[in-house]
Amino acid sequence: MQMMIRDVLLEMDQEEEEDDDGDIVLENLEQTVVSSFGTLESQPDFQTPEFEEFNGKPDSLFFNDGQRRIDFVLVYEDESRKETNKKGSNEKNRRKRRAYESNLICGGLQLEATRSILDDKLVFVKVHAPWEVLCTYAEIMHIKLPLKPNDLKTRSSAFGNFSWFTKVLQVDESIIKPEQEFFTAPFEKNRMNDFYIQDRDTFFNPATRSRIVYFILCRIKYQVRDNVKKFGINKLVSSGIYKAAFPLHDCNFSHKSEDFSCPNERYLLYREWAHPRSIYKKQPLDLIRKYYGEKIGIYFAWLGYYTQMLLLAAVVGVACFLYGYVNQNNCTWSKEVCHPDIGGKIIMCPQCDRLCPFWKLNITCESSKKLCIFDSFGTLVFAVFMGVWVTLFLEFWKRRQAELEYEWDTVELQQEEQARPEYEARCTHVVINEITQEEERVPFTTWGKCIRITLCASAVFFWILLIIASVIGIIVYRLSVFIVFSAKLPKNLNGTDPIQKYLTPQTATSITASLISFIIIMILNTIYEKVAIMITNFELPRTQTDYENSLTMKMFLFQFVNYYSSCFYIAFFKGKFVGYPGDPVYWLGKYRNEECDPGGCLLELTTQLTIIMGGKAIWNNIQEVLLPWVMNLIGRCRTVSRAEKTAPRWEQDYHLQPMGKLGLFYEYLEMIIQFGFVTLFVASFPLAPLLALVNNILEIRVDAWKMTTQYRRMVPEKAQDIGAWQPIMQGIAILAVVTNAMIIAFTSDMIPRLVYYWSFSVPPYGDHAHYTMEGYINNTLSYFNVADFKNRSNGNPYSGLEKHTTCRYRDFRYPPGHPQEYKHNIYYWHVIAAKLAFIIVMEHVIYSVKFFISYAIPDVSKSTKSKIKREKYLTQKLLHENHLKDVTKNMGVIAERMVEVVDNNLRPKLE
Repeated sequence: MQMMIRDVLLEMDQEEEEDDDGDIVLENLEQTVVSSFGTLESQPDFQTPEFEEFNGKPDSLFFNDGQRRIDFVLVYEDESRKETNKKGSNEKNRRKRRAYESNLICGGLQLEATRSILDDKLVFVKVHAPWEVLCTYAEIMHIKLPLKPNDLKTRSSAFGNFSWFTKVLQVDESIIKPEQEFFTAPFEKNRMNDFYIQDRDTFFNPATRSRIVYFILCRIKYQVRDNVKKFGINKLVSSGIYKAAFPLHDCNFSHKSEDFSCPNERYLLYREWAHPRSIYKKQPLDLIRKYYGEKIGIYFAWLGYYTQMLLLAAVVGVACFLYGYVNQNNCTWSKEVCHPDIGGKIIMCPQCDRLCPFWKLNITCESSKKLCIFDSFGTLVFAVFMGVWVTLFLEFWKRRQAELEYEWDTVELQQEEQARPEYEARCTHVVINEITQEEERVPFTTWGKCIRITLCASAVFFWILLIIASVIGIIVYRLSVFIVFSAKLPKNLNGTDPIQKYLTPQTATSITASLISFIIIMILNTIYEKVAIMITNFELPRTQTDYENSLTMKMFLFQFVNYYSSCFYIAFFKGKFVGYPGDPVYWLGKYRNEECDPGGCLLELTTQLTIIMGGKAIWNNIQEVLLPWVMNLIGRCRTVSRAEKTAPRWEQDYHLQPMGKLGLFYEYLEMIIQFGFVTLFVASFPLAPLLALVNNILEIRVDAWKMTTQYRRMVPEKAQDIGAWQPIMQGIAILAVVTNAMIIAFTSDMIPRLVYYWSFSVPPYGDHAHYTMEGYINNTLSYFNVADFKNRSNGNPYSGLEKHTTCRYRDFRYPPGHPQEYKHNIYYWHVIAAKLAFIIVMEHVIYSVKFFISYAIPDVSKSTKSKIKREKYLTQKLLHENHLKDVTKNMGVIAERMVEVVDNNLRPKLE
């Protein structure tokens, strides 16, 4: 019988919305359970757990008898001891809870209730799954279990001959012993003798036991009314009937358990993984997987591998940064900007109407020096390198993921998912299946499905438009505040004032706009998380995988627009459509479009990336570390006056923070957004991989710390891979080639400088006898006649400028008096042609390399394929041999009985 393995992630908001066919998902399950344990229907005489006094052993993981292991804990508040007693509601909740617990007992689980020693209103119901229940559901869930020890060598060193060098980074095997490998197969009760059962108490490890019990808890009903069956622990928790439901940590994280039979895995994880002193060590992935399950294990494996690959990108990025830093003094065009006889004598046109003054070019001296660091030949090299790096990372991760699938025994993880309980509970319409030609129930008709999809798409589109509106608001802010800063900041025309030297109107506008943009991003992010969940719940995906993928795409699409829109604006729109001083372009007919500095918008894009990446990292770490720590500290302060006795393990875990319904979703999302910053705009900020590397080294240990010390233990889940995040990263990698090529072509000044160097510095266009960058600034700034200003209020605001009849602006246009005055000149068209040619060449070269690498590196290594085939062969051979032994044994018994029967029948006749 096929049953789904994944657990319910999110429950419907309104319990009353369940329809009268909610029993479909439980039909096959109940048939199996009834055949093994009896009826699941609630009887008038409820079977309820007996209350037991705490035995005084705080580290105990067993019932009071010391024999039955606690596999799960349910917590509720006793209504009879509440100060405010609402009779009707409390009685209803009590009746549902009693029915649910009675059905759990009828389903074969064993319960024991204990009152809290810190708060007598709280009741802890401990749940134990006996051997028969575990075996029954292990078969239903197709859980792979050991057949015999695996004598194949499955672990290989990733460093080969350099393993001696990395020994100091490895986890001490004397502390965390390597797990024994087994040949495994899906469990079957009728072939129990084939499995490696040395001890029934340890055959199912704690993580597997918790997963089985949670599977049962999610599918046991608690109310039947008018043929409507309501079921699941998640619904009971969300409606307040139970306050919490969780598996137990095995010990305290700070010291070992007093119970000598306890493996102390939580303590080992904290000591060798989550503790700050272990920050340089490799992660104990096998122990993480064993304790938390494959889903969490694969996340930390991916995060660790991503961090390792960032090390190479960070080294190259720092090298490119140092190259620019060392050569900034050799930057000819920056010297011209700062030179008092060149930049000091170039009068620039006002960048806004009425209030903005004329200004001298040399006030941008400091920003031009900084720009030389990032806008250098190293930028081009690094952009090409990152295009190759991201492909190598994705391809090698696929190979690593395949190795983990083999090592963690998820190669043939069954993916035949059945519908989520929320979906089945809404199935009211009967349709004919086109394949089986049998009747099946669906929650809505084809027309109803189209309406839901349309409404969901419209909601997503609306919120994306809201983000775009916020970006437009930021742009309007920039345009307005630039005028204010231009009027209020010190107006020393020579640019020698200390404040004006570093805080130009452009810099002040950029920094404040970036900070406001970051605040708006975080606010919209918080709001949309709830909206995305509501939209996905309304969409009602059929399976858990469909639900996760749908939510993932909605959240990522929103986050993509939310985080990257401001960067796209600065990189590809700002300063591109400004017109010229006599005929500027206006936003909304009122706000004059922004212009870039004479050196381009690259430095501003770098500032934006630095603020968003740094601010996001700081904010996330505050949320992940400070918030749960403060919440737990408040909880401890509330109970400290009553903590004369040591609380038992289940009560200590209850006062920890719940991990949340979406589990690792936000952790993945945070890292994927960072991955986008590292790849999409890396041409403007070569230090981005270094910041990401430092953040990820801390992120791994912060996530480890909060999971082992601040949060309740999550229900272990199976997973083969990182799910929908893999194709999202592949899409980002493809887009990154285009964005970086366009940043170099349109945002930086690299192409105009190259065109000038090779074409316009020498005859017939230039006056120099040899190729040089001298005269570049003068050549790339066009002339404008002050008398041609449409609004004469832009006249000379400062005395001493009356003798100047022209000003300069950033563009390639013919000067006043030319037959085609203020039209684009030949230099402009050479630059446009060179930019387009560069984009085409760079994209084709990098894409060719990417596709070649993808083809040359197989997703699964040859050795891993051989190991998978070898283990599969040996497993089948083992099962076949055991089957033959059983058949031979049975035939021998039958033959002996036949001989005995014949002998008994013929002997009297012969005598």
